[in-house]
Amino acid sequence: MHPQNFTKVSDFILEGVFDNQGLSIAMCLCLYSAAILSNSFVILATVVHSPLHTPMYFFISNLAVLDLVAISSVLPKMLANLIVGKNTISFEGCIAQLYTFTFSGSAELTLLTVMSCDRYLAICWPLHYVTMMSKRTCISLMAGDSLINTLLVAQLDFCGPNLVQNFLCELPPVRALSCSSTYLSEIMVYMSDIVLGMGNFLLVILSYCLIIITILKIQSSAGKWKAFSTCSSHLATVGFFYSTIIYVYIQPMSTPLQKKNRAVNIVYALVTPTLNPLIYSLRNKAIKEAFWKIIPFHKTN
Repeated sequence: MHPQNFTKVSDFILEGVFDNQGLSIAMCLCLYSAAILSNSFVILATVVHSPLHTPMYFFISNLAVLDLVAISSVLPKMLANLIVGKNTISFEGCIAQLYTFTFSGSAELTLLTVMSCDRYLAICWPLHYVTMMSKRTCISLMAGDSLINTLLVAQLDFCGPNLVQNFLCELPPVRALSCSSTYLSEIMVYMSDIVLGMGNFLLVILSYCLIIITILKIQSSAGKWKAFSTCSSHLATVGFFYSTIIYVYIQPMSTPLQKKNRAVNIVYALVTPTLNPLIYSLRNKAIKEAFWKIIPFHKTN
């Protein structure tokens, strides 16, 4: 079949989060408000509170920026569709959303790895506490991977159907709608999974193996607990993020998309960006101090 015989798809139809429109709007508003407030506070705290001017909190603030980018690439369009009572997104809008969301996810994978290396240096080499990877290298790796995946999807032919079996444009459900060969795109995704996904995951595992070995050598129980507590928030974030990533992306191509759990997609795309700042804030004394310093109604003695 020649390309000129294709009827190009100009827009896509996205599945809703819930069948109940009112429930969907309420959930989206609550999640988006919570994500904006919590992540913005973490960013503001690391800027204005001098005790947070350290590499660890620099990375935490960057994680907050990525979470804002991720959830803002999805929820505003979702809310607009819910309010006007439609579920469509243009082809160009879908590609833009796919790139932005993929970039933020790839960036978060790399950032979590850098943060694990940062914790390794802080615990195992406290006198040489510097970052191991330049910001330029990280950004180039993340942007390049996301751009290649997006371009490979953008060049595919879509001639119907146009129902995306998800509430956002993601690689697996959008690629499944193509009426042209997706072989190159699938190969690139597998390469990304190996290089970016598994590579980062193995680096995180290696960092924490070395951290655990160092912690076990500490004589006092208090010292061991203090060293471990500095890593607990990061471990929780890594576990939460990787578990959902593996479920959503590391599946055989033959697995029907409708069998994927919608709740996991909601957790991965919407809940995780909201929970990350809470995970880092609830048990962090420095961030709590920054909170009481920043809020306008707090009175100091």
